[in-house]
Amino acid sequence: MRDQGPDFSLDIAKDGYAWWYVDAMSHDGRYGLTIIAFIGSVFSPYYKWARRHAPADPFNHCAINVALYGPRGRWAMTERGANSLQRSGKVFSVGPSHMRWDKGELVIDICETGAPIPLPVRGEVRLRPRAVFDQSFALDPKGQHHWRPIAPLADVSVEMTHPGLSWQGTGYFDHNHGHEPLEAAFTEWDWSRAHHGADTVIHYDASLKDGSSRELALRLKADGGVEHFNPPPRQALPMTLWRIDRFVRSDAQAKPQVVATLEDTPFYARSTVKQWVDGEELTGFHERLRLDRFCSPIVQMMLPFRMPRLSAAKAGRSASILPDARSQSVPSNQSPN
Repeated sequence: MRDQGPDFSLDIAKDGYAWWYVDAMSHDGRYGLTIIAFIGSVFSPYYKWARRHAPADPFNHCAINVALYGPRGRWAMTERGANSLQRSGKVFSVGPSHMRWDKGELVIDICETGAPIPLPVRGEVRLRPRAVFDQSFALDPKGQHHWRPIAPLADVSVEMTHPGLSWQGTGYFDHNHGHEPLEAAFTEWDWSRAHHGADTVIHYDASLKDGSSRELALRLKADGGVEHFNPPPRQALPMTLWRIDRFVRSDAQAKPQVVATLEDTPFYARSTVKQWVDGEELTGFHERLRLDRFCSPIVQMMLPFRMPRLSAAKAGRSASILPDARSQSVPSNQSPN
């Protein structure tokens, strides 16, 4: 199944979204990264503003978010319009950065500018899955939001020219898509993933606006099998500096720990955490999302400082240097559906 990778050409409804997410940590624990390719950027203030009076075109709100952690860390997320997007089944390009699925390997060419400090972020990341999964999971009762763990365990190599970094480690690759904004269905969630030998343990705890909850506890096996199991109790982690509460699943007799807080924002936190599952100590990535905070008018006014948007003219000039002829453009005034 190694070649059954992502489908970057899927249809996305108005007000909907799709993202492809990568995280990785170096073998020595000094460096880490996350990379997220968005269509209908779910945390974009521009997309949220566009939805106020009428359904909005997700293809007009695209970005590739790059976060480098550790020494010489950088953060970039520039939103671009539909004229900067090119895609096919196996190729995804936004402006000068792109992803491609090539013979069972994900290759990411990064050419971004940091924010709020405009430092260059340039380099290549390669992700080689140990196994590829094709099963997806609905995250809400209506089936409007779906998640697929494409490659829960992968070998990752990082070669950055700006900043100058070179490291190898292990990583993770998944995909989410939905037919409506996240805040239409959810109020908050906690998500974590940790490698346990050749397996990956994942917990999803989502609270929905109708008062229900969605809990997933999965062990994704090296042979491609999926095991559901009863999750350990949900335990509190220390609050972030922005007073975001955090929770993670961990055995009752062992107290989970925050190893490092990687992203600390008014509505979202990403961390590395230590947890215990069935008596085994696991260290991995954790995210906490508070959509009530995201919808706050104050937060919406703050977001453009971290998420700049290129004008149509500038985005058009960026699009002209996209290299992959196999891609197919999405016109700026038209979505696939």
